[in-house]
Amino acid sequence: MDYNLPTRRKFIRDSGMMAGAVMTFPSIASCLSKNPKRLGVALVGLGNYSTRMLGPALKETTNCYLSGIVTGTPEKAVKWTEEYNLNKKNIYNYENYDDIINNSDIDIIYVVLPNSMHAEYSIRALKAGKHVICEKPMALTAQEGREMISAAEKNDRKLAIGYRMHYDPYFIEAKRLGRQEVFGPVNYMECSLGYSFTPPADSWKIKKSMGGGSLYNLGVYPIQSARHTKGAEPVFVTAQATTQRKDLFKEIYETFTWQLEFADGALCNSYSGPVAFIDRLFAGCRDGYIEIEPATAYTGQAGRSTNGTMNYPQVFQQKLQIDDFARCVLEDEESIVGGEDGLKDLLIIDAIHESIRTGKKVKVVQI
Repeated sequence: MDYNLPTRRKFIRDSGMMAGAVMTFPSIASCLSKNPKRLGVALVGLGNYSTRMLGPALKETTNCYLSGIVTGTPEKAVKWTEEYNLNKKNIYNYENYDDIINNSDIDIIYVVLPNSMHAEYSIRALKAGKHVICEKPMALTAQEGREMISAAEKNDRKLAIGYRMHYDPYFIEAKRLGRQEVFGPVNYMECSLGYSFTPPADSWKIKKSMGGGSLYNLGVYPIQSARHTKGAEPVFVTAQATTQRKDLFKEIYETFTWQLEFADGALCNSYSGPVAFIDRLFAGCRDGYIEIEPATAYTGQAGRSTNGTMNYPQVFQQKLQIDDFARCVLEDEESIVGGEDGLKDLLIIDAIHESIRTGKKVKVVQI
């Protein structure tokens, strides 16, 4: 669930600051391909995130452009066709989705559907010979994630997950400081993401069958923060879940808390939910600390560490993310946010569910 979306004017301003970030972070500079070809991208699902973020990002990408859409709403098809000057033969619905196999204008499919549909539509796209970006979470279970990775391998296509934070300078710096143990080993973390809001009663985001709930929609961010700042996979999970508004959250828990335990004894406490605002990555190291707050917003990150205040330019995360995946396709490289990274998150989510069900500490299955 993504809120407080910035205006396009603000993003244009922030994008103008991107040159500084490219100079500072080689990983951001490498998003641009030396191959002059531009790949066609089709968005599957034209909801809020596609409309406010991915569509505008594809107006500014260098390695690719929006060439097609898949939507079940004719009115959206008309609006997007006009705004993005799309060829009508590249407009699909969910009934003729598989016909995309014959369309050479579309190289990449970006799946932006409710969580329960991620695996199915990603696998169908991979079987159609298209490279795929799947919005997070990758799927609902680790088994679904494995099936997606298998489909990518069998069809010799690339699969990435929409983990935009890996292209943000603040997150990149937090990973560097933690993994390189600049302040000694990371021994304790607090990584959480939550908002205060009331979802509509008919929202898919509170329906169990559609993959609703804050653990899927928000929880992957603190899981990612912990894994990548520590530079290791947790070995145990202990988790809890509670519900305050039982009249609304009838099918799923409202809030989740969990603790990740790493092999060296390091711990991470996390929260996701719709009853409290928090957006924080904190890592306590032997000889110092790392902190980003807000940590996962589209823009406006702020950070500090034992070295002092972080001061990096804001970037258009989605633009960099999509450009880098297109570069990987063009140059036959693996994405830094590939399917395996998504699977590691799902293995932890599976363990969280099991811990909540049993009330016990659960061992995390490793790849």
